[in-house]
Amino acid sequence: MSAQKDRWVFSFSFLLFCASSIPTRGSARLLQELSPQEYFSSLQAGRASLAYFSHNVSPGAQPFLEQIENSAEALQDYGISVVKINCPKEDVSRYCGKENALRKAYLFRGNMLIREFPTDALFDVNSIVANVLFALLFNEVKYVETLADLQNIENALKGRSNMVFAYVPATGTAEHRAVMEAAFVYGTVHQFVLTTEAALLKDTGNDESDVSSARLFFCHCQRATDLAQPCRRTAMGQTLTMLNIHRHLKLMGAPLVTEVAEDPEKVSTVHLQLGLPLVFILSQKETYEADRRTAEFVAWQLLGKAGVALLSRDLVDLNILLRSNVALKTPDEGVPVKYLVLEDTDEVITLVEDKNKVEQIQEDEEEDEEDEDEKENNNQDIQDDQVVEAVSRDKKRELPLEQILVLTEETFHSALLETARTVVLFYASWEAVSLAVLRSYTEVADHLKGTQGVLLSRVNCWDWPGVCTRENVTQFPTIKIYEKGERSVMYNGMWGTEELTSFIMLSRVSCPLKLATIDEAEGYLRGEFPSELSSYHHTSLLGVFSTATSEAREAFEEAGNILSGHVTMGMYFEDDGLALSRKYAVSPPALLLARSGGRNVEGIALSKQSAQDMVQMIRYELLDIFPEITVQNLPRYLQLRKPFLILFSDGDIGQMESKEMLKLAKGRPQQAFVACWLNLRKTPVGRGVLRAYFATMPSLPVLIWVNLHAGGQVFKFPSEQSITEMNILSWLEKLKAGLEIPSSTLSEEDWKPPLPAYDFLQMMETAVPELPLHTSHRHGDTPEQRPPESPGGDAALREEPSQETKAEKVGSPGRDLRGTAPRLAAREKQGKRHSEL
Repeated sequence: MSAQKDRWVFSFSFLLFCASSIPTRGSARLLQELSPQEYFSSLQAGRASLAYFSHNVSPGAQPFLEQIENSAEALQDYGISVVKINCPKEDVSRYCGKENALRKAYLFRGNMLIREFPTDALFDVNSIVANVLFALLFNEVKYVETLADLQNIENALKGRSNMVFAYVPATGTAEHRAVMEAAFVYGTVHQFVLTTEAALLKDTGNDESDVSSARLFFCHCQRATDLAQPCRRTAMGQTLTMLNIHRHLKLMGAPLVTEVAEDPEKVSTVHLQLGLPLVFILSQKETYEADRRTAEFVAWQLLGKAGVALLSRDLVDLNILLRSNVALKTPDEGVPVKYLVLEDTDEVITLVEDKNKVEQIQEDEEEDEEDEDEKENNNQDIQDDQVVEAVSRDKKRELPLEQILVLTEETFHSALLETARTVVLFYASWEAVSLAVLRSYTEVADHLKGTQGVLLSRVNCWDWPGVCTRENVTQFPTIKIYEKGERSVMYNGMWGTEELTSFIMLSRVSCPLKLATIDEAEGYLRGEFPSELSSYHHTSLLGVFSTATSEAREAFEEAGNILSGHVTMGMYFEDDGLALSRKYAVSPPALLLARSGGRNVEGIALSKQSAQDMVQMIRYELLDIFPEITVQNLPRYLQLRKPFLILFSDGDIGQMESKEMLKLAKGRPQQAFVACWLNLRKTPVGRGVLRAYFATMPSLPVLIWVNLHAGGQVFKFPSEQSITEMNILSWLEKLKAGLEIPSSTLSEEDWKPPLPAYDFLQMMETAVPELPLHTSHRHGDTPEQRPPESPGGDAALREEPSQETKAEKVGSPGRDLRGTAPRLAAREKQGKRHSEL
């Protein structure tokens, strides 16, 4: 059944129920006229009746009698009969014999008198119905005069039942009647409390200065347990009529957050039936708990104004943008569900309260996309950051993140314990380098799909700063590998897919790996052991120790912990270690380096005992003798701060040049400079380097000497000479003697970005100077004046944080729509162009 049809059926049924509350001219026939004897003999136990005793109706009593007659039909709907009793002149009984008694109306239940009403208090139908029901519902409706009385009732109800608190300026009014009629229907479900004291209304914290208007509040006491805190109250925004009160109570009784697993177009809730919109918070299983609390937070703010539903992306196959995090369904027939990208919960609330906001948000998103496309297509608008430019260019391409687990405040520690090794990417969703690394990370996840004992995960530090602070993450992005949630290794290499994959795979093996036999040691040097690393190109390092070299062995183990993931290190210290030492002509403690699958094993004495010295020595020994320079390995060689003797080649270098350069690198002078080569086809950025060195592009291959750390002079090897070891050494001697003229000299000014970097903290302080930088409350924090958490589930009610709810104990959702989508709608603009500042 459609929402429109449901709404019509509900409204029609309720109008039938309430129709009897409207007085009609035909009610006179319901007024019985009896003698005193007939009336008292007809009374039935438990049945209420309103009686008026009269000898002869005086002209002054005629208006009252008309109102009594008009109220007969309304009271009959509540099982109350209205009777006019004609007293004989000779009757001197209690009700007929005294003149004062004839100016009153009497309410009986059975033959028991409940209440006497002066006729001037029953001045119209509303006052009659209100006062009669108020008297009959004495136990269902409590009247209070002070705040202490109200608090006592609240405390008695906490944990048991909810309360409906109503203020009316005076009894006998239409609002008073509406409250009493509602209490007659719902009095067994909720405790009704009434007051006419304006001071009490102000004492409850109501800011409304107008005390001439009636007010009604639904007090959520059922789940409250803290006697020191009042029950949370939800005010009814409409005027006090029976229909509005029934509508309000029906909304209060509905599930605060409805979990749906179907197309939003097919969803119908009581809110839609009552003409209110329905807000969907789009969730996913990795962030379910956070999304649930966010939905509850929003639902509390919109209680009585809109419904809130939690829609799981994992259960519904919707053709919507991944970045959408909120959907809105209106009760209007034929209007499609709108999917939006919102930044925080305040925008969701404004979305409901301001009907024009939906169109405005959609128009802004379309204008932003058009502006960004126009700027990106404008060749004059040059990006000052290539990473930002690349991310901005591909921002509409959605990443396959299914194989990467999203970690939150609640799931972080439990996830680390579930897998032998957990790889965690700490990033910020608005930061360009983080997003670029996230793309490489998805490729790593694809390469390692199905690998046992390795879990790839990510933490958005913009959403969960508490996690990142506790894990000592001081920069974005950061990758750490955790072993069963204990020891962690931080990655500090290049962000390429190949480098990340190698780091993760190498981290699976103990570093150093303790080898038990000579056969294992030999297999390790050949790259065959352990087997899971046989497919990865790496240099094997094997430490050989004797029982007398325990200090060096401990330093080697500490160095292995530092270098874990970056190198493979083995350790052999069995009794037959001397046999292995003699084979490779070394004495323990020693280091064996096996390059190219063990075909070339080099022995190095470990004379330095400290772990840091070993780390530096190992890093240096791992450098290739005659390396091919790439973007990835260039930083390692720049750290040596030595001159470069670099051979630029258009493709692979010839066998003769390679042989001569290798001989040169292995000779004595190699300690003074880095001999290397660069393949312009594999590393095309080298052409830009040559253009910076020379006015015109030189013919290839070309041998260059450049000292970036002293003077920046660039020398070109004579093209007429062949590249041999002897010719190069002779040329280097001339350079040393100052006999060669440099082809060019590089500028001494620092290589800085064209524009200064963003100072995000300063921007935040400028924008919101009165707020601290860290305003989000995480696990263990105590938020001040935090809007309360809301109930959830099918029927259960969760209370505000002051009521010690589960939601409060695990953390407040803050104001960001955490987890529901990558929140880049506004953030990506910050990191895009400096000109925007």
